[in-house]
Amino acid sequence: MDKVHCAPLLCVVVCIEMFLCASCVDEFGDSTAVYIVTLKEPPSSTNYYAQLRQNATSSRLATSGGLSIHKPRNISRKHGRYRSYIARVHDSLLKRVLKGEKYLKLYSYHFLINGFAVFVTEEQATKLSKRREVENVVMDFSVRTATTHTPQFLGLPQAAWSQDGGYESAGAGIVIGFVDTGIDPTHPSFADDLTDNPFPIPAHFSGICEVTPDFPSGSCNRKLVGARHFAASAITRGIFNASQDYASPFDVDGHGTHTASIAAGNHGIPVVVAGHHFGNASGMAPRSHIAVYKALYKSFGGFAADVVAAVDQAAEDGVDIISLSITPNRRPPGIATFFNPIDMALLSAVKAGIFVVQAAGNTGPAPKSMSSFSPWIFTVGAASHDRTYANSITLGNNVTIPGVGLAPGTYNGTKYKLIAAMHALKNGTHVSEDMYVSECQDSSNFDRDLIKGKLLICSYSIRFVLGLSTVKQASQTVKNLSAAGVIFYMDSFVLSFRLNPTPMRMPGIIISSPEDSKILLRYYNSSLEVNGLTKRISKFGAVGSISGGLKANYSSTAPQIMYYSARGPDPEDSSVDDSDIMKPNLVAPGNFIWAAWSSVATDSVEFLGENFAMMSGTSMAAPHIAGLASLIKQKYPTLSPSAIASALSTTASLYDKTGGPIMAQRAYANPEQNRSPATPFDMGSGFVNATAALDPGLIFDSTQNCGLYNSSINGADLNLPSVTIAKLNQSRVVQRTVTNIAGPEFYRVGWTAPYGISLKVSPTRFSIESGKKQELTIFFNATMNSSTASFGRIGLFGSAGHTINIPLSVIWKFSYYTTK
Repeated sequence: MDKVHCAPLLCVVVCIEMFLCASCVDEFGDSTAVYIVTLKEPPSSTNYYAQLRQNATSSRLATSGGLSIHKPRNISRKHGRYRSYIARVHDSLLKRVLKGEKYLKLYSYHFLINGFAVFVTEEQATKLSKRREVENVVMDFSVRTATTHTPQFLGLPQAAWSQDGGYESAGAGIVIGFVDTGIDPTHPSFADDLTDNPFPIPAHFSGICEVTPDFPSGSCNRKLVGARHFAASAITRGIFNASQDYASPFDVDGHGTHTASIAAGNHGIPVVVAGHHFGNASGMAPRSHIAVYKALYKSFGGFAADVVAAVDQAAEDGVDIISLSITPNRRPPGIATFFNPIDMALLSAVKAGIFVVQAAGNTGPAPKSMSSFSPWIFTVGAASHDRTYANSITLGNNVTIPGVGLAPGTYNGTKYKLIAAMHALKNGTHVSEDMYVSECQDSSNFDRDLIKGKLLICSYSIRFVLGLSTVKQASQTVKNLSAAGVIFYMDSFVLSFRLNPTPMRMPGIIISSPEDSKILLRYYNSSLEVNGLTKRISKFGAVGSISGGLKANYSSTAPQIMYYSARGPDPEDSSVDDSDIMKPNLVAPGNFIWAAWSSVATDSVEFLGENFAMMSGTSMAAPHIAGLASLIKQKYPTLSPSAIASALSTTASLYDKTGGPIMAQRAYANPEQNRSPATPFDMGSGFVNATAALDPGLIFDSTQNCGLYNSSINGADLNLPSVTIAKLNQSRVVQRTVTNIAGPEFYRVGWTAPYGISLKVSPTRFSIESGKKQELTIFFNATMNSSTASFGRIGLFGSAGHTINIPLSVIWKFSYYTTK
């Protein structure tokens, strides 16, 4: 297998580390912690890429318009000596500063940042921070994890894929690196033998495939070209459980397998769950290659020190794109959110030509809930797409109650008698012995003769939310008792809980609203006949039929911004001051996404043992963009990461399928009833338009040297495809430069000013040749005092059909000068 080789001793090393570190906390004391130390000396990638850019200067000038060129990377072997040298420098510094004291170095970072992760006391960390060689010392922090139809919804088969030869070549030659929970290499979404077309591993990629007992030799192939795991910080803390978390790249959570297949899973893989066929799955870039860097784990999440090591290795291996469906558990410590170790490593990755995409976080819909901060990271929020699965039950009184459940309906609309679990107990079974008996988790509690052929009514309590009870176990109970199906009613104590569609092999439904559940129970109770003498139920009169939830429905109101998707404005620091950066950058499908699932995944018990799962979150939105960025990189191999980000942003859609404005859900409870038009702080530039992104016309390239600016540079001065001003004191002038990557074109400039702002853009029209640049000057003047954010847009309308969308956001506005 070309370019993919194994590290057979790695599992032995990990086992030794685990043995040595199991009692690290006891040995070093309670005041110890993992710290990430960054040195002032630049990393190895800085010198390499400085030389690369110098060598490419003449080539850049010769190409159309001086676009940024990023040469293929294959430098890890050349830098082996430098890696060893950097590690020795780190060891020497630790010995000099902490002479004779106990410490444990976990990683030496050398490629993207020059630094190391070390297990020391707070006093030792302070000593290190005072050294002149040291730039920064930050305590390690925790991180967490934040399809069959979305390719069609995004128009890929008819447009984007067809531009480059169809799905069999979509994304070819591009390697996407995933920092996540690993991967299940046995899944058909990652096979390399499903077509007759050759599948060469890109020459610029030099990663390896670890070999462990649960990730054996042969796990990697020409599709899955690299796999490693990073857990030193977790091991040192004594919280890593090798039997539960797997000291290997294998995914026992499911999240990493899911995200990798969304971006680059093979095309046409049948989605069969609970015996039902839900169509065929495909990644956004089915021909792209996958490299996995496992740094998150089922039982505890992950830590920044391990994530930085994963990112550093991915960049050295030569990935083209890094996808992170992970976010910090809290805002990183320090004076600026941008300066946390993960974001600084990603800055170096972007400077090295790697496009970085990250999930916005699932902490919405509150303002300033953003969990992805820096302007060099492409942040993706979650929106719905147009496919939904609806289920319902029609009662004998002709009342229909909506619900969820990926389940078949009752045969041919036949109505069956209903029986509540509490009314079907065996003689001798008492609620006092099992207070959760109504959850239907144990068939031995029930009278099979009473239940046979009826629809069994079970309670959906908080225990289902916590994973203590499961729909799968209740379904097994129903099967054992020969019931016709199952109905779950929502316990009144489960408030505002949002249910994902849950697979069931038999007719079933979950009534997700406590109010609708009361309607069911009132009808059921009113239909009972009770013997006046014995006080026992003599007749179960309630009947109902389940419509079933296997058939997809297609809505015209999509997309809309999901309530959980994190919102701007972007926090600048831990005091939550606003930054001059628009976040998110845009939104993509993230709700109810079918994608590959690990065969042993335990993240969702309802999909345990299945090959596919339906998940929701910004974690699902980010890999959609990673895959689409692969298509752009394939078409325009010399575009810089900021140019790719621009192509995605300026072409994004502002409208749903009806032509109306995209709406944003504003509340966790009843989100469909709490909506209003989305702003840039909800959706960034808009909803991704895959076809238009492959032909953006003009791009904003931010690869300029920051040294050219004076000390007053801030976010609004960066050449981004948006403008955000957190505090506007009277007036301000902002400049942007666009580069034409299409043919010659004439552009008209139009705009809508944010409320409380007078706006002018110069020039108002221009002609631009292929490869040439055009500067735009934007004049902002406050006409009122206000602390309420207002929004506007600038549009560049080309004669050849290109439309460039530039969102504007202004928060604080002062029409007279103030020092606030």
